[in-house]
Amino acid sequence: MAKFNLFSEESNKSPLARFWRKFKNNHAALVGLWLFIAFVILAATAPFLAPYGVNQQHSDALLIPPSWHDMGDVRFILGTDDLGRDVLSRLMNGATYTFGLSVIAALITTMIGVLVGTFAGISRGIRSSFLNHLLDITLSIPSLLLAIIIIAILGPGLMNTVWAIILALLPQFIHSVRNLIVEELSKDYITAFRLDGASNWHILSRGIFPNIYEHIVVIFTMALSTAILDISALGFLKLGAQPPTTEWGAILAENLGLIYLAPWTVGLPGVLLFLAVLSTNLVGDGLRQVLKERKAD
Repeated sequence: MAKFNLFSEESNKSPLARFWRKFKNNHAALVGLWLFIAFVILAATAPFLAPYGVNQQHSDALLIPPSWHDMGDVRFILGTDDLGRDVLSRLMNGATYTFGLSVIAALITTMIGVLVGTFAGISRGIRSSFLNHLLDITLSIPSLLLAIIIIAILGPGLMNTVWAIILALLPQFIHSVRNLIVEELSKDYITAFRLDGASNWHILSRGIFPNIYEHIVVIFTMALSTAILDISALGFLKLGAQPPTTEWGAILAENLGLIYLAPWTVGLPGVLLFLAVLSTNLVGDGLRQVLKERKAD
């Protein structure tokens, strides 16, 4: 009887509650989630919490190492660069550009990708064939290379970088959503909807999207991870954010010549990039694992 009650209690939980229970059992994914939340908070609050201005120079504190070093200064926790600018303030502000703009780019990609992918999934005939061939062509080009091509057309700059990344991520997102839609349309419950005379909108809103929204979240995390890497790579190649913008890739490019003299000016933004991508990938892997378990059940 007790077992039956436990089973009943579990079955009465909402799908979101069951999803969260399985997700939090994955400790790596949970660590990634807290890291991800920390980056979101940092990106939103960095301009207000940074101890110094991002371009404020301290002529008496050039290339000061982090405060835990013997030659460090408690005024500058992560040290200063060759112009006397506080590394901590610049890295905090850079989260707004690298992480914040990547989230915006991934969200815009998600909205457009879901709309176009849904249209591609339910289309038939010439329209479907044209979209499929167009997707096949664009998917043959790596996202970073496609972003570089777009930057070459639009010109370098931070906002052009965001649009380039959106356009570079869209083909893969549209392709993934289209495949999800096509897979769901082949299932028996869709046939039942059609026999009841349901419209395409009713089938999508009441049948398909409730079954694929978790997959879309997983695709979003993959797109976000790629966006972080691409926006930093373009900044490092000096095709994206331009100095003295505090985007992490631009900071790496600006301080690359100091790698032996002041390694903290290069290592710290590299560590932040690693953690940002790692947290996103851990969350995505956790979500994929939960979806795999649900499919097995």
